[in-house]
Amino acid sequence: MRIGRAALQQALSRAAILTSDKFRGVRWMLSPGSLKISSTNAEQEEAQEELDVAYSGEALDIGFNVGYLLDVLANVEADEVDVALGDASSSALITVPGRPEFKYVVMPMRI
Repeated sequence: MRIGRAALQQALSRAAILTSDKFRGVRWMLSPGSLKISSTNAEQEEAQEELDVAYSGEALDIGFNVGYLLDVLANVEADEVDVALGDASSSALITVPGRPEFKYVVMPMRI
């Protein structure tokens, strides 16, 4: 999927507020044209964000440590990033369009 870096970074930052300090997990629910990001904490508080994305594949539900995703987005100066996903137990490959030397792999986590 291709997504705007700033929009994704802002959505993840907002969702990160309601993650626990020990368990920094966010859940991505990807469907054609849409990415829903959610997080919860021990007090049963919940955050949800929804972004429009260029994606037309199968629906996918996967979890990540939000800190790792924010780290990569903070080090990218491009307007958009590509995120390649296989399934819920496969790693995500984040790349920048037009810069083949930039590759960042994020392992999923169970949420």
